[in-house]
Amino acid sequence: MRIFVPKETHPDETRVPLIPDTAKKLVGRGAEIIIESGLGAACGLDDAAYTDVGATIADDAGATVSEADMVLRLRKPSEADVQKLREGCIHVSFLDPFNEHPLVNAMASQSVSAISMEMIPRTTLAQKMDALSSQANLAGYVAVILASERLAKVLPMMMTPAGTIAPSRVFVIGVGVAGLQAIATAKRLGARVEAFDTRPVVEEQVQSLGAKFVKVDLGETGQTDQGYAKELTEEQQAMQREAMAKVCAQSDIVITTAQLFGRKAPVIVTKEMVADMKPGSVIVDLAAESGGNVEGTQAGQEVEVDGVRIVGLNNIPGHAAQHASQMYSANLGALVEHFWDDEEKTFVLDQEDEIIQGCLITHKGEVCNEMIKEQMNA
Repeated sequence: MRIFVPKETHPDETRVPLIPDTAKKLVGRGAEIIIESGLGAACGLDDAAYTDVGATIADDAGATVSEADMVLRLRKPSEADVQKLREGCIHVSFLDPFNEHPLVNAMASQSVSAISMEMIPRTTLAQKMDALSSQANLAGYVAVILASERLAKVLPMMMTPAGTIAPSRVFVIGVGVAGLQAIATAKRLGARVEAFDTRPVVEEQVQSLGAKFVKVDLGETGQTDQGYAKELTEEQQAMQREAMAKVCAQSDIVITTAQLFGRKAPVIVTKEMVADMKPGSVIVDLAAESGGNVEGTQAGQEVEVDGVRIVGLNNIPGHAAQHASQMYSANLGALVEHFWDDEEKTFVLDQEDEIIQGCLITHKGEVCNEMIKEQMNA
């Protein structure tokens, strides 16, 4: 089976989809791995690092992609890229299928079997393939590092001959994978950490990391089957903001991680809440690329509003590009190996498998994912 891995072309992308360690494993299983020259350059990996493990370099990337049985990417392809894929090709990458309907339709029209890495089910069996979680984990860590660099204070308490320095206060909003890592990182750096989530079930996890859970009685909330927070009513959002405003006003750093799967991120920190924060405070909005959790966030930029720095940088995991690439590559490798037939030396697209049912978006000329079909037809 010919597996082609092209270079990432997005201007903000510093990660690479496949590293030599993963390529070596797939070659060992009998896959023919072909990479575009310069694939790993963003992470300091030259072509020789790939050829040393048995991969080959494409002389003509355009011709190679049109002959590939499987294409592995990180970012979603352009519609022009899709036109180059042969009928029956299996394409694996992040696709943003809830918002990229024209791209999904292009995949179906080209009879490409498109697997979306966002749609990998959050199950124990699929945990090694869960790229959303692996990248969110790093985003939570990076968010704290970015904020600490921009804050004109140290995070830990310090006892010095010149007096005692009080610990900085960090408030994490949203206790998913990114939020938990942000809490753990801020605690390791010595900050005083508080956290809030609409799901009371995460209180124990917050406390286990040494942070304080901010309790707000919102009534019925809960989470989806995939573990994501459900959208709140307008009344619940108002109650949430009122409680959070008090904590934000006392905090030196606020990190927001709240996202709704497949939908625009909710605004949870209003301009009034920002105005009440101390001058010199820092907000890192991890939802900037999906609309932002903070009024005033500008995707891809850092802005100052009422003396508060709002960091809305794109591709936060890319600030730890080597480890982000290592983790994403491992996710891809785990997916391919899980469905690999060692006798036939090929990837078996088993539509009866629950993992494939969750992440396969198009197949044999149709949109086959029930969740995406329902959303597209709504």
